[in-house]
Amino acid sequence: MTDHDGGRGAPGASPPADAEPWLPVVMHAAFFLLLGASLARFLIRHPGEPRTPWIIALSTTLALLYVLGPALGSRPTPRRLGWLGGVVATWMVLVLLAPSFAWCAVPLFYTGLRTLRPRAALVLVGVLTAFVVTAQVELSPTGFDPNLVLAPPAVAAIATAVFVQMQRQAERQRELADRQRQLIDDLLRTRRELAATERREGTLAERQRLAMEIHDTLAQGLSSQRMLLQAADRVWAADPGAARRHVRTAESIAERNLAEARRFVHDLGPADLAEGGGLDEALRALAARESVEWAGAVGSAGAVGSVGSGGAVGDAGAVGDGGAVGDGGAVGLPGPGALRVRCHVDGAPNAPLPERVGPALLRIAQGALANVREHAGATTAALTLTYLGDQVVLDIADDGRGFTPGPLGVRDSASGVRGHGLPAMHARVRQLGGTLTVESAPGEGTVLSAAIPLEPLEPLEPLEPREPRP
Repeated sequence: MTDHDGGRGAPGASPPADAEPWLPVVMHAAFFLLLGASLARFLIRHPGEPRTPWIIALSTTLALLYVLGPALGSRPTPRRLGWLGGVVATWMVLVLLAPSFAWCAVPLFYTGLRTLRPRAALVLVGVLTAFVVTAQVELSPTGFDPNLVLAPPAVAAIATAVFVQMQRQAERQRELADRQRQLIDDLLRTRRELAATERREGTLAERQRLAMEIHDTLAQGLSSQRMLLQAADRVWAADPGAARRHVRTAESIAERNLAEARRFVHDLGPADLAEGGGLDEALRALAARESVEWAGAVGSAGAVGSVGSGGAVGDAGAVGDGGAVGDGGAVGLPGPGALRVRCHVDGAPNAPLPERVGPALLRIAQGALANVREHAGATTAALTLTYLGDQVVLDIADDGRGFTPGPLGVRDSASGVRGHGLPAMHARVRQLGGTLTVESAPGEGTVLSAAIPLEPLEPLEPLEPREPRP
C-alpha cells in the first residue's frame, strides 16, 4: 500500500520504519472500508441526486490515487508530496459534497504523519479535523452539538499522540538494534584479534621452546663433536687409535643428539629421563658423560675411573650404584685442561616430582655445563640436587675464571650467537614459579642456583637476569 515507508525528515532522508509491521495493513484496510461505507451510505440516503455521479467519480479517483501511492516510492520526494496533496484535496471535495466521507480522515492522519515533517503533519491533522467537525455538524439533524465539535479534535489528538509515541518507541528500538549490531561487530573483531594474538603467542612460545631445546641439546652436542673431531684431526697421523676413539665418541654424541631432536620435536621429555632412572640418575649420567667427552676432547685416554664409593664408569660411561660423588669422589682421570664433573644428591623427594620439573632442571644443568665448558676455563664442576620438602634446588658450581654479573644483554656479542643460555634458564624457571640466581666474580668461579617449588604456584615475574660468561 501507500505508506509503510514514509518519512518525516527532509526530502532525500531515509524514512523511519513503521512502529509496528501490522499498522500499515490496518490503516490501509480501514481507509478502503471507510471509503466504501461512506459511498454506500450516500447512495442509500441520497438516491438519484444530481451530485451522485460526481460522488462516485471522486470516490473512484480517491481509491485509485491511494492505490498508486507505493509506485511513487517511500521517501518524501516532491512526487510523493504531490500525491499526498492530491489525495487530501480529493477527500476535501468529497467531504464538501458528502460530509459522510469525513470518516476517512483517521487513515489520512496516519498518511500525513508518516509523510510530512512534524509541524507540517500537525497542520494537516488540524485541517482534516476542521473538515471532520464541519461534516459532523452538517450531518447532525439537531444542528450544533458540543459533542460533534469536541469529539473529533479529541480523537485526532489521541490518534496523533499514540502514533508519535509508537514512532519514538520504534526509533529507540532501532537505536538499540544498531548498538547491539555494533557490539556484536566489536565482539567479533575482538575475538578475531584475540585469536590472532593467541596464534602469535603460540608461535612465539613454540619458537622459544625449540630454541631452548636446541641450545640445551643439539648446540652442546655439536660443540662436543667439533672438539672431538678437532682432537682426532690433531692426532690422526701420530695416534690413529686415539683418533678413531675420538671419532667413535663424536658418533655416539651425534646419535644421542638425533634421539634428543626427535623427542623435542614431538614435545617429549629428555632421553635421560625417558630411560626411567629419574632426575637423580639423569644428572649422574650427565656428569659422567660431560667428564668423559671433555677428557677425550683434550686428549685423554677417555677412560673413566671410580665414581664415589664403588660406582664404576666404564668406557661406555655407565654409572654404578654408587655413582653419586661424595667427598673426594672424582669422575674420570682428567688430562691437562680436562673438566671433572661431580654430582651429589641430598635428600629424596616425598612424592614424584611434577611432570615439568625434572626436564626443566635437567635442561638447566645441561645449559649450565655448556657455559662452563665453553666459557669458564674450569677444571672442576659440581651438580648438587637438594630436596627441601616444599621445593627442589639445583646448584651448578665451577672453579672457572668467573665474571661480573650484569643486566641481560649488556655484554652479548655482536653476532648474537652467545647469550641464549641464561635467558633460557630464566624462562624455564619462571614458567614453574621458581627463582634463578647467579653468583660470580672474576677469578672466583660461578655458582648458579635454580629453586623450584613443588606446590603449584603462579609463574613469577622475571628476576633481573645475569649476562652469560664473556
